[in-house]
Amino acid sequence: MIKLNEISTRAPKGWDKETTKAKTAEVLEELDDYQNLLYAGGKESMLIILQGMDASGKDGVIKNVFSYINPQGISVKSFKAPSTDELSHDFLWRIHQHAPSKGMIQLFNRSHYEDVLITRVHKWCDDETAYKRMEAINHFEELLQEHNDTTILKFYLHISREEQQQRFDERLKNPMKRWKHNPKDHEEAKLWDDYQKAYEDCFERCNKVPWEIVPADQNWYKEHLIATRVIETLKGMKLKYPE
Repeated sequence: MIKLNEISTRAPKGWDKETTKAKTAEVLEELDDYQNLLYAGGKESMLIILQGMDASGKDGVIKNVFSYINPQGISVKSFKAPSTDELSHDFLWRIHQHAPSKGMIQLFNRSHYEDVLITRVHKWCDDETAYKRMEAINHFEELLQEHNDTTILKFYLHISREEQQQRFDERLKNPMKRWKHNPKDHEEAKLWDDYQKAYEDCFERCNKVPWEIVPADQNWYKEHLIATRVIETLKGMKLKYPE
């Protein structure tokens, strides 16, 4: 079982920041080419799920890794608190509407996992309901894989409590980041241990599509790992231009 407190949130010793950033730049040049192959073929799709605690850098990944891609071939959906209309349907209804069409890369900034994370931590959903939802999530992801040729990548951005607090402080001090400040984030941070347990339960029960734990204290390392994993996956799909 994955234990987050046993996994480092930083790059291994010996990793050089500037060298790694240069390698990432090379990967990103390839990413645009392979996304074009996916789009032109129109037979497969990719869903990338980004989860993590507040300030773990989900927005930064979207901006710094995927801004090189042709906008016609990528879509981003951020899932906030569900609306009244969304709450009147099953919990996957609002998610399924944004599943990727063939040829597309779809990014989820938070996702269907929020319905077994924040809901459990705040006791809006009991464990029995949460486990049933996890089973439904497994079936949903299996449906996308087997019936829509969707490749799914699930990244958990693993940040430390100390780094999270530093980023909260920076949002108050930096005028360019102040718009991100939300007093509720500090309240959620007090529930850190509960969130960690809820995530670990997801890793254990929703692992038919394996989770990738990405150290997130250093943005340059986090972005390198994600960019490399995405390009390796696209290359493994053996994509070709139509005849």
